[in-house]
Amino acid sequence: MTNSSRAAHWQAVYESKGEREVSWFQESPSPSLELIALTGAGPTSSIVDIGGGASRLVDALLSAGYADLTVLDLSGAALAASRARLGAAGNGVAWVVADVTAWQPTRTYDVWHDRAAFHFLNALEEQAAYIACVRRAVTIGGHIVIGTFAVDGPEKCSGLPVTRHSADSIGALLGAGFALTDHRRHQHATPWQSVQNFQFSSFVRSA
Repeated sequence: MTNSSRAAHWQAVYESKGEREVSWFQESPSPSLELIALTGAGPTSSIVDIGGGASRLVDALLSAGYADLTVLDLSGAALAASRARLGAAGNGVAWVVADVTAWQPTRTYDVWHDRAAFHFLNALEEQAAYIACVRRAVTIGGHIVIGTFAVDGPEKCSGLPVTRHSADSIGALLGAGFALTDHRRHQHATPWQSVQNFQFSSFVRSA
């Protein structure tokens, strides 16, 4: 899937559906919040949310006192929905419309968070481009939290095929210099109460 077609797909999704009409909606992103807290991140830690879309994670992070936040997504419509929801509270957030496989970050981050973006990258070259971006963006000693469909999770989402992952498969793609610090399963209940099996994997960058 090309970058432009991927962007067009997600722009159409967020222009045509409300936040509660997509399977990945969470009222409270508790698994992500817990894993970000376990990194030891404090109020001044820099956090980037990859594929944040219209997720309420940014709301929760602001409420928890985190002040240096960046949200990246392919869809400007998704980010506009988050900005509208937050109002003035979101003025200090950096909003980035970009494809993570082509993004050239201009700074580094202490925490890289991704819930349900990486598993849409099925081609090896897409996965390699994503990992290269991780290496550009995450400081030495920084943390990476990636949530994907588990190996027994759905094979598609939003009509697109996904690559299901384990902590081992993500660790192998990250390669040397990243150590696994936590991995856990999560059963996500969609707005229509079907269950999707997720795998969250956390790593610390040492080199």
